[in-house]
Parts: sequence; structure tokens; C-alpha cells
Amino acid sequence: MKKRGVGIAAALYPTGMSGGGDSSQAIVKVKTDGTVDLIIGSCDIGQGAKTVLAQMAAEELGIGYDQVTVVNQDTDATPMCFGTFASRVTFVAGNAVVQAAREARSILFEVAAEDLEASPDDLVAADGKIFVRGAPDRAKTIAEVAGKANFAMRKLVVGRGHYMRNPSSPDPQTGQTDPFATLAWAAVLAEVEVDTDTGEVEILKLVTCYDVGRAINPLLAEGQIEGGTVMGIGATLMENLYPFYPTQAWQPESYHDYVIPTAADVPEIVSAIYECPSTNGPYGAKGIGEMTANVPAPAIINAIHDAIGVWITEVPVTPEKILKALEAKG
Repeated sequence: MKKRGVGIAAALYPTGMSGGGDSSQAIVKVKTDGTVDLIIGSCDIGQGAKTVLAQMAAEELGIGYDQVTVVNQDTDATPMCFGTFASRVTFVAGNAVVQAAREARSILFEVAAEDLEASPDDLVAADGKIFVRGAPDRAKTIAEVAGKANFAMRKLVVGRGHYMRNPSSPDPQTGQTDPFATLAWAAVLAEVEVDTDTGEVEILKLVTCYDVGRAINPLLAEGQIEGGTVMGIGATLMENLYPFYPTQAWQPESYHDYVIPTAADVPEIVSAIYECPSTNGPYGAKGIGEMTANVPAPAIINAIHDAIGVWITEVPVTPEKILKALEAKG
């Protein structure tokens, strides 16, 4: 017999290391043709760091995204980044990039101010130009300004950024601390069908909503949510990290032994992005990377309970576990 159920899970997730202290650095170099090198140590492992960090630099400098070259191939030649973990890169490295771009922009404004006969505070960078606020005809291209800085004034148009949230250690008397830079929120609804004869679980639909703070790149955010959702399905129903625990004599050595979801296992996924801007993230952004893989599991398990009335308390939820639980229930 096949029975259907619905389950909901809600979660919160911090950005960066709990307690702070993790830092990232960035360098922004404006070249004489108006293009920019963004030099970072942050590693892009598929989450889109190169894209969103380049977007931030371009936004601050008033140039196109395609005019930014991201340099991060070699950690010996790039500034420090604590690493791609804790859903921290957009938030921590992003703040560093914004700082660096603003410092580079301030140098451009100082150089342009004389020619435009205006205070640097009255200048704006947009559309590849620097112009006087309220007087767009009084303008110089960024290439012209960068060229003058280099060849006429012998200035380096280089900005530096370093972001690190201050460490917050627990008070030894009270335990009070400031653990999180910011919190993101999520909710997932799962619809499942459970075969009580075989123990098999089919996920029919997942509806997800994630608070990203501010979606720097909505398409990338949606892709990350959907990718994390599929990873969550694998962790919930298929992936066994310790199949013969506590005996470690055998471990999976290939994808023949370690099963992960394929396209055929992906159900209908409805993704919603909710924006509740962080007060200290770049443009209000928060980190959502790991959270997207964590929330599906409790929603799916709650749906299984709704369908057949048994709780499975260990992942992966295999047919054997469901049949044993049903047998114990009687």
C-alpha cells in the first residue's frame, strides 16, 4: 500500500565562524584602460564566488561586470582568505571586496576632482565614467582618470580590503557571547509517498524558501538552493557515510558503492527567495550555502511520519529501516 504525507521543517543558520575571528582580504587594481583586476584568495567551489564578488567590485566602481577579471589561482600571490566554509564567502569576502573597491574609487575621485572642478565628495562613478553629481555632462571616463593617475601623477589606483568580525569569547562567569555575524532563515515543505510493502520512499514535491539577506545574483542563489536541495535528498534517503559502522573494514570506493541522486531522482522543486537584509553584510547579503542541504532532511522525515506514523531517527532513511519500524509498530 502507498501512503502519502506532508512534512515541514524550519531552520536558522549562521554565517561565518561562530564567535567571529575569520577574515578575508581583497585587492582591487584599476588599470589604465578602465578595466579592473580583483585579486582574492577566496576559492570558488561552484557556489559562484567569482561572479558575485566581481559584481560587487563592478557596482562600487561603476563599471560593467565583464570589465572585472578575478585573480585567485594561486594562494601565494593572492591576499589571505580563511577559506570556503561556514557559508561565509559572500558575506566576509564580499565585505572585503566592497572596502577595496571603495578605496580604489576614492583614489579615482581625487584624481578626477581637479579636472572636473568639484570636490571628491560630489563625484559619482557609473556607466564607466566619473561625473559630478547632478551634472552628468561634466564627466571623465574611468580609463582617462586611471591613465592620468598612472602616467601624469604616478599614482597606483589600488584599493585594499580586509574584513574580520571581532572575536567574541564567552564570558567566563555568565557564558554570554555574541556568537553570530548574522542569521539566515529557511523553511521546507515536503510531500512524499511511502510504499508500506517495500519501504521505498518517493519524494513528490519540495517547496523551499530561504532568506538570503539580499540576492546579489538571484539566478545563482536559486541554483544554489536547488543544488543543495538535491544534496539534501541524497543525505536523507541514499548516502551512507558509515555503512558498516562501527566496523571500518569497508568503505565506499566509487559511485558504484556510494549512491547519490541522479536527475531521475529529482522531484518537483519550487524555490522561493526571501530577502531580509543583514545589517552588516555587503548590500545586506547573508550566507546560505550549507543551509540548503541541511533543511530537506527533517522535512522529508516529518512527511514520512505523517504518511505511515513511524519516526525514523537516523539517516539515510532506507527501506529496511522503514520496514523494521513498521514491524515494530505492529
